[in-house]
Amino acid sequence: MTSTKWTNLCAIAIAVLSLAGCNRQESTAETQRDVSKAAAEGQKDVADAQANAQKDVADAQKDVTDARQDLANDSRSRSNANDVIDQRRDLSKTKADSDYKVAVEQAEADYKVAVEKCDTRQGKDRDRCKQQAEKTLDEQKAQAEQMRDAAKNAVG
Repeated sequence: MTSTKWTNLCAIAIAVLSLAGCNRQESTAETQRDVSKAAAEGQKDVADAQANAQKDVADAQKDVTDARQDLANDSRSRSNANDVIDQRRDLSKTKADSDYKVAVEQAEADYKVAVEKCDTRQGKDRDRCKQQAEKTLDEQKAQAEQMRDAAKNAVG
């Protein structure tokens, strides 16, 4: 057998074995381990998103405080008054964006756990389970987007 034929035969064998494992039902122990891992990773991702959100909001709050201080130092300046208004508007938008990012991270974390739980099922039942998880993810993201947009629109 030539080297090329041997390589092709190995590639086909690997592909067949890989596909055979794709539709196998995981054991309860495997699924529980995967669910726990997905949940832990999800919690970390959400915690990171929350930390980033807190930093972004704190930075925006500092900008508001700085603008107020500038206004206090020179209350006759119309531009300082407008700067305070602009900074407060930016703060509200930053809060809306931060809440959105955290909500999306939470939705994605929930999705990953749900998909891992689907692995206890087989065939079409597994497919339906994963489709439902995707549908739920899409709904949660859409809701987060609506809340963000509503908050931004309320600010103007």
